Amino acid sequence: MDYSKIGALIRRLRQERKMTQRELAQTLGLSPKTVSKWERGQGCPDVSLLEALSGALHVNIPALLSGDLAENQLTGGSMKQMRFFVCPVCGNLTFSSGGAAVSCCGRPLEPLTPQKAAPEAALRVTESDGDWYVESSHPASKDNYISFVALVTGEMLLVLRQYPEWDLHVRIPGRPHGKLVWYSTTQGLFYQLV
Repeated sequence: MDYSKIGALIRRLRQERKMTQRELAQTLGLSPKTVSKWERGQGCPDVSLLEALSGALHVNIPALLSGDLAENQLTGGSMKQMRFFVCPVCGNLTFSSGGAAVSCCGRPLEPLTPQKAAPEAALRVTESDGDWYVESSHPASKDNYISFVALVTGEMLLVLRQYPEWDLHVRIPGRPHGKLVWYSTTQGLFYQLV
């Protein structure tokens, strides 16, 4: 571990939060000299303080210990690079329009890689009154169902959440084009162009 990098990051994050060394120290139940020591690279926070320190500075522990925050490149506002994350423990859905470090239930999540749906597995999309009516013959049991359907265009993400044992029948505002993305709890992430 590079104490100087960690200390510089602590200082930067503390200043971004508009906190003094004294205020950070009080939050952690320490002396201001301890915070000063860290920021000068003369020591490192004790393991028992990492959770409280990461909470006070609004940074995750791995980034804190690396002493570096990974900067994302600008995506130009396009939703076409949308990344999807699903927690294997609680089923929580998280979306990112660029690179992101995402975690849930104490576990880091990797973005799912969507697979192009085979014609026989594709969602059925029909137009009705200017909207798209989307349905599927995918099983809908407690352990095997489509948990969400999303419409992604260059400027928009529309997500419709599904629940166990619900058959997939959703209405989506019609668009000239886009990509339908859906997640099967047993088969993974799929997409089709519409």
